[in-house]
Amino acid sequence: MENNRDRQNKQRSGSASFGKKRPYGNNAGGGKAQNRSNLERDNSKRGGSKRGNSGSGNLEHENSNRDNPRHGNFMRENSNRETQAEDIYRLEGRKAVLEAINHDRQIDKIFIKKGEIEGTLRLINAKAREKSISVIEVSKIKLDEMSQSRNHQGVIALVPAKDYSEVSDILDYARERGEEPFVIILDGITDTYNFGAIIRSANACGAHGIIIPKRRSATLTGMVAKASSGAVEFVRIARVSNIAAAVEGLQEKGLWVYCSDSNEKSMYEQQMTGPVALVIGEEGEGVSRIVKEKCDFSVGIPMFGEIPSLNASVAAGILMYEVVRQRSL
Repeated sequence: MENNRDRQNKQRSGSASFGKKRPYGNNAGGGKAQNRSNLERDNSKRGGSKRGNSGSGNLEHENSNRDNPRHGNFMRENSNRETQAEDIYRLEGRKAVLEAINHDRQIDKIFIKKGEIEGTLRLINAKAREKSISVIEVSKIKLDEMSQSRNHQGVIALVPAKDYSEVSDILDYARERGEEPFVIILDGITDTYNFGAIIRSANACGAHGIIIPKRRSATLTGMVAKASSGAVEFVRIARVSNIAAAVEGLQEKGLWVYCSDSNEKSMYEQQMTGPVALVIGEEGEGVSRIVKEKCDFSVGIPMFGEIPSLNASVAAGILMYEVVRQRSL
């Protein structure tokens, strides 16, 4: 018996006309409902989907350095370099951090002294949690190691190298340019260099923006800015509390959402035109099951060699440019 995914793929693949486009724009909600009715979507039947093999669909966590006897030294040196790059974007001291919270400055996370806290530290902790800012309790020794001023007063905040945008800003930017939206969604990309490289590729291929989760994700640090070769200044990046909800929101705006997964149809066989959002998962783990279930389609990258995996940023770049190629036809 033909399943829902087969019916979806038939409508989005193969022919030169590529079937019907999903309505895009402020009134897309009604069109979306009609399209989904035509596609006879039944999410309950997809509840058994398993987590993808990897974010690109063809990824594998890289462990080669673990076999190197110098791996421990390499990791320490790498950690030191990242700490130095992030120092520019740190706020230290109770007054500085509290004022940043009160004035709604964007904050990635706050490190606060572990144990009994009172006074201003208690107020900082409460206000940060009210605003869904990640608060991490660490030892005083850890704060001393992180501190540049050596006067952290029990609290250090990491602020982004660039202010984050809203998802609506990304869609508005596409509308201003008179283009169909092209959005990249990162589900659990925690590696700083991969994040920076993906930002660079997104800018190069003309994507309108990137969406990342507030937790379990790399953030806009100095190291990410450097890895992007400056592209971070030109790419709108939005942070959301729930990636699955963000996927649904984009679908309501008329976007087709594609999940990268090696077990699914090759990107060369799948239509990827119109308003598109592309979901990339972390290396080794892939796109989370709940997010994958929300996506309209899954696509993979064909592999022909002995190595069955690609770096997350490389795989993301390949998939992005397949969207560009198909749009140019």
